[in-house]
Amino acid sequence: MADRPTVLFLCTGNSARSQMAEALLRARAGDAIEVCSAGTAPAEHVHPLAIDTMAERGLDCSGHHPKTIDAVVAARNERPIELAVTVCGHARETCPHFPGALQQVHIGFDDPAAATGSEDDCREVFRRVALEIEASLDQVIATLDEVIAAR
Repeated sequence: MADRPTVLFLCTGNSARSQMAEALLRARAGDAIEVCSAGTAPAEHVHPLAIDTMAERGLDCSGHHPKTIDAVVAARNERPIELAVTVCGHARETCPHFPGALQQVHIGFDDPAAATGSEDDCREVFRRVALEIEASLDQVIATLDEVIAAR
């Protein structure tokens, strides 16, 4: 459905936070919202612990891959992005205003890919960040509703 509103999650590497946010909002919104993610400097692959953390929630991200902002914009064929959400400080600094979005907000999260310690320690950081992202989805949806109502 081309008329669905779109939410774009932006991060630096598009390997963890933005990928998890994309998966979580897509699962919550179903077909009501088009959800995508991109990075200002995309990594080579989605972080394995991001994939594992989403799999623990029954979400399959194994086929996801990091994307550039330009690739996401080009794939949209000039359709607007109603809401761009930066999920890391670097993306917010790099894209203080995303030109293809009707509205942009920042909801920052720790970078789980930067976690140190044992694999179990790192896995716990990914789980915590996933819970924080999930808790922010009401705010994302409310902001999207405001953008749609203001059209």
